[in-house]
Amino acid sequence: MDDAHILIVDDDERIRGLLQKFLMRNGFLVSAAREAAHARRLLDGLEFDLIVLDVMMPGEDGISLCKDLRQTISTPILLLTAKAETSDRIQGLEAGADDYLAKPFEPKELLLRINAILRRVPAGEPAVVIPKVLHLGDIRYDIERGELWQGENLIRLTATESQLMRIFSAKPAEALSRATLVDELGRSGGQAQERAVDVQITRLRRKLESDPKQPRYLQTVRGAGYMLAPD
Repeated sequence: MDDAHILIVDDDERIRGLLQKFLMRNGFLVSAAREAAHARRLLDGLEFDLIVLDVMMPGEDGISLCKDLRQTISTPILLLTAKAETSDRIQGLEAGADDYLAKPFEPKELLLRINAILRRVPAGEPAVVIPKVLHLGDIRYDIERGELWQGENLIRLTATESQLMRIFSAKPAEALSRATLVDELGRSGGQAQERAVDVQITRLRRKLESDPKQPRYLQTVRGAGYMLAPD
């Protein structure tokens, strides 16, 4: 995206300055804010294509600001998180961030992430706010990364289970027939027949449901097929 305007929000003056120079050298327009209130003032008066937002800031932190901004704007947000904080990463995605990068990072990696996010947003169209995480009781499905989490634990999925989760999460609360699932799995390069789909659903339920025999989240819809029903 030519001359995309980026807002950097970070209380560390040195990092702000380095990122501003680096991104300007790579063809971006860049504004910088030292904390949440300053960022809000800039956002009131200017349109940005992307916000790079540090999680750890004095006063209002980045996750709180991200969640609040998502009430009114759909501008892509890239969070900068502390290296070891898995909880920051999860909270950030739940708050509506589009991606995250753990500090310390190479500026080149930040540039790659920014370009990847901007490519996902069609030029001239507002970014559509879609959920990044589906909640299934105490289990979370991270749609972009295709990962299933229970607390801090990643639940391992087979290739077919992973494909099924992608198919269902694209159409939550919509019943999909066995024939549709066979067709979609075939398109993903997998092999499946209708009976095999039933077996895969049973296996997936063991990972999603507290009581797989009485499924709450991966439901059977009589005469229609199967449906993922997130909270």
